[in-house]
Amino acid sequence: MENLFNLQVPEKILEIASEIRKAGGRAFLVGGFVRDVLLGNTDSRDFDIEVYDLEQESLLQILKSFGRTDIVGKAFGVFHLSMRGLSLDFSFPRTESKVGYGHRGFLVETNPKLTFKEAAYRRDFTINAMGMELPEMKLCDPYGGENDLKERLLRHVGPAFSEDSLRILRGVQFASRFELTLTQETIELCRTLSLSDLSIERIFEEFKKWLLKPGKPSFGLKAFLDIGLENYFPEILPLASSFENLALLLDKMFEVRKEAFITEEAKTELAFSALLAGNAFLKNKQGDEKAKIKENVLAFLNRITNEIHLIKKVPEILTVYGELDFETIPADAVLRRYAVRLDGLSTLCSLVFSTPEHLIPNPLYAKEFFERSSELNLLEEAPKPYLTGKMLLDLGMTPGKEMGKVIQESFELQLNGEIKNANEALEFAKKQISYFHLKSPVIPAGTAKTIIGI
Repeated sequence: MENLFNLQVPEKILEIASEIRKAGGRAFLVGGFVRDVLLGNTDSRDFDIEVYDLEQESLLQILKSFGRTDIVGKAFGVFHLSMRGLSLDFSFPRTESKVGYGHRGFLVETNPKLTFKEAAYRRDFTINAMGMELPEMKLCDPYGGENDLKERLLRHVGPAFSEDSLRILRGVQFASRFELTLTQETIELCRTLSLSDLSIERIFEEFKKWLLKPGKPSFGLKAFLDIGLENYFPEILPLASSFENLALLLDKMFEVRKEAFITEEAKTELAFSALLAGNAFLKNKQGDEKAKIKENVLAFLNRITNEIHLIKKVPEILTVYGELDFETIPADAVLRRYAVRLDGLSTLCSLVFSTPEHLIPNPLYAKEFFERSSELNLLEEAPKPYLTGKMLLDLGMTPGKEMGKVIQESFELQLNGEIKNANEALEFAKKQISYFHLKSPVIPAGTAKTIIGI
């Protein structure tokens, strides 16, 4: 039978669909696959299949003939089929009714006799309410999703959209990922909804999809502002008094992140630093205002995530970012101290590269900042003290406050560039020990390991 979209769908899926057809049922590829195909991604492997006009037991017998089949959600009519090279989910059409609070407060009922249009009515957006009937790959589009994609619009399917407030944030991340603009009616509906019933885990996942998945984050920011979410998240501020500047930074951040050799964890830190970068451009960044940067950033992060690395790193990144003048590269001593505060400067460098050019007086600043950080070996990790406790023990110093003081003073000189290697740190230590006159009994050199039990 003719494949109307000329797609390379695995033959096994088409065979299963044919068996379902023989048994009196109908099978549709649904969800992200259809959307992705219409956007030009013919390599999509997001195969979710919805089955109509067939009882559960009949479908189960068909699937078992192809491979291992598990019931992963009997109440929801979901079967998982595993066979060589493929992992597929088959489900039955269902309706959802809001009966309680939060995302768990839904009554879900399967009904294989529903029409595709009836079943698709529960979907969030028209672009996700399409299906392709198998094996012909015939498009079924009851709510105009194909046209909305052509027009670059994001439109909700119906009033049931309001039953799950997470869809507000899904709208933001879909706008970003597929470069779409929310329709006015969808904007108005979103403005009537509250996010108060959402867990921080669900909120965080949508923010990550907005900022980390391929796309154009500025479209997500536009949707965010159109809906009025800056009122719900007031810590997301305009960059240098302009949300347009923030949009530019977010898009550039995405491009920089593709080129930067940083860890996945660091990419997340960069993404959220970019989103909150407006805090670093507050006027009068000294004193109380500098503290305000951390206060604002922490207030936002604590409401959306429990990830310690973000809570720890992002406020510090933005505080340092706010200290830069974008004209003169900081002195080496300052760069070393920044690296200590941030565990390396690669993420900060990426944020500087992401900054809109018209906000940087020195056009070579980002390049020079990166190059000097690289020359000082500060990109991937912070400087480590040359002087260690073991070295002081071997010199005959006993553990205590004086030892810590000597190590810290040596490290400060190291950060200043006055101590350049371990030998110079050792010479400094000898002078300090002499200065302190070894208030504790001297431990002969070479006996430290025996005394401390190592």
